[in-house]
Amino acid sequence: MTQRLWVGTRKGLFRFDLADSGAWNLGRKAFVGDPVTAVLPLADGRTVLAGLDHGHFGCKIQRSEDGGDSWAEVGVPVYPKKPESSEDFDPGRGRPIPWSTKLIWSLDGGGGDHPRRVWCGTIPGGLFKSEDAGSTWELVESLWNNPGRKKWFGGGMDLPGIHSVLVDPRDSDVLLVGVSCGGVWRSEDSGASWAQSAHGMRADYLPKEQAFEPDSQDPHRLAQCRDHPDRVWTQHHNGIFRSDDSGRNWLAIEDVSPSDFGFGVVCHPRNPDTAWFVPAVKDEIRVPVDGRFVVTKTEDGGKSFRSLTQGLPSGEAWDLVFRHALALDEDSIRIGLGSTTGSLWVSGESGESFEQLSAHLPPIYVIRFS
Repeated sequence: MTQRLWVGTRKGLFRFDLADSGAWNLGRKAFVGDPVTAVLPLADGRTVLAGLDHGHFGCKIQRSEDGGDSWAEVGVPVYPKKPESSEDFDPGRGRPIPWSTKLIWSLDGGGGDHPRRVWCGTIPGGLFKSEDAGSTWELVESLWNNPGRKKWFGGGMDLPGIHSVLVDPRDSDVLLVGVSCGGVWRSEDSGASWAQSAHGMRADYLPKEQAFEPDSQDPHRLAQCRDHPDRVWTQHHNGIFRSDDSGRNWLAIEDVSPSDFGFGVVCHPRNPDTAWFVPAVKDEIRVPVDGRFVVTKTEDGGKSFRSLTQGLPSGEAWDLVFRHALALDEDSIRIGLGSTTGSLWVSGESGESFEQLSAHLPPIYVIRFS
């Protein structure tokens, strides 16, 4: 089966195919001109979902059953009508939380025993589940109605949002959900009930007495080791954190160079001590440190980090990599990353060297291997 790299951008979806020669070629384009905010290839190798943001006309989900050769619109997550008596406000900005889908921010599979199950994280913070590969969707009301959600607030996206759904490879009923800004939530019954699971994370943007409140944390992205799923990594707004107990508690990683700020993280599928990040300067700046674009890698659980540069820009570069634009192919340990300036790189050597596939794509929101 042909290996593929799916690239969702501000102006469409692009499919790159790996030829027998080892070269990546642009195979297909779809939705040119439309923002593609989430992509999910399912395990069957043929089915692909794409979340689109049509602005004034709303969010849509398209599905392909033939590897991206053709597409058809399917169901879209829909919120219930907001009760007139509801007092649902963002505590950070004091604005009402809309009960409508503003952005499809993540699409994630349901585990090997549920090949057509899909989880969808949205802005303003709703989690949806589909059992039929996106044809129909159901709001996970147990999380939406949880009293802890009232503490969630918007970060860079202005409204709270769910960006990561991890399904434990040992048990597909066990979930970890990352919320910006709302911490990490854990379910052990496929979403019927939830517990806050961001204990140990630190939010330096809050007063000191509130810094460790789990409901106010801003994890940017979660990654779990496939073969050792007790190990979970997160790239947080205020650092890199590691969990050794399946995401229940977190340890801050100290002395990270050149920066412990960023958005994306991926974890080696067999070695839980190995993870990759793309560092930047945080808050209003959000550019590579000193204009030097690198990928960082730890191979000892965060005790040390190396900067990987071979094949990346050697001079000044101001590319930023969004949280869904760093991806790992778990079969071949290929790494892909796409930037806000439309550059796309792939490494076939676990990041030790990179090949630039394009420098002229629209700003890249998400990439996925299949």
